[in-house]
Amino acid sequence: MSFFKIFSKEKKEVLDEGLTKTKENFFSKLSKAVAGKSKVDSEILDNLEEILVTSDVGVNTTLKIIEKIEDRVARDKYLGTDELNKILREEITALLEENNTENYTDFTIPQQDEPYVIMVVGVNGVGKTTTIGKLAHQLKKTGKKVMLGASDTFRAAAVDQLKIWAERVDVPIVEQGMNADPASVAFDTLQSAKAKGMDVVIIDTAGRLHNKINLMNELSKIKNVMKKVIPNAPHEILLVLDGSTGQNAYEQAKQFSLATEINALAITKLDGTAKGGVVIGISDQFKIPVKYIGVGEGIEHLQVFNKVEFVDSLFKE
Repeated sequence: MSFFKIFSKEKKEVLDEGLTKTKENFFSKLSKAVAGKSKVDSEILDNLEEILVTSDVGVNTTLKIIEKIEDRVARDKYLGTDELNKILREEITALLEENNTENYTDFTIPQQDEPYVIMVVGVNGVGKTTTIGKLAHQLKKTGKKVMLGASDTFRAAAVDQLKIWAERVDVPIVEQGMNADPASVAFDTLQSAKAKGMDVVIIDTAGRLHNKINLMNELSKIKNVMKKVIPNAPHEILLVLDGSTGQNAYEQAKQFSLATEINALAITKLDGTAKGGVVIGISDQFKIPVKYIGVGEGIEHLQVFNKVEFVDSLFKE
């Protein structure tokens, strides 16, 4: 067996384990909903709607899924409850296929002459700094030269945490300490990365949502300053969301989408929650690709989001 196959199997096991709480919560409720029933009827669909909403799939996405199942019930005339899992699986997969053009399989970065710049945004406490550290580790494993920029200068702890991750992963970091100008840190990071021939730059930013206008202005300033060094930077604006917060994650996605142009998502802490359905709902509602998911505390537990593997794990008995 090749190393790739062994690695894929281990990765799948980590994903299966990470989604355990969501699976147990969802399928225990589903089993109760269909108990004693032989076919899918309006009562089961009502119960299924409630199950999906309480699993944080979201109301609008839930209604889409229910409508598609209703269409199949009407078309097939008779639909057994034993077929419900299969149909749910198909419809959720179709929904994710519809909303994510990419199906990520590994940690890859587009080849280009200048460093690929990832600006990471998200509120404090969602696992932003940890995600940056784990992402740097994964990208370094692929042979990329990675540099970090500590532009979250609002909290001293944020700079210190990023320095710890830089040491742990053994990648260079540019920092100017607390209260430094975030845009200045980003500018210096990109200049240093260009001079040293780095492949990837990951810029941390402050996680504040108390004032959307200030947030928008700060992120815009950082982006504009980076463009002076690398015209197309940032190539990726990655929003980190805590999957365990359920509906709060939706609100954060909404606010950050209004503040800046998010083009990738990372959803963390899925192993510690029964609210894994949030991945499906956020993907559907915001039409922004989920690129990474966090399914454990270990450094290897940040995974690229592969929608096929995710749905397979979600419905694996």
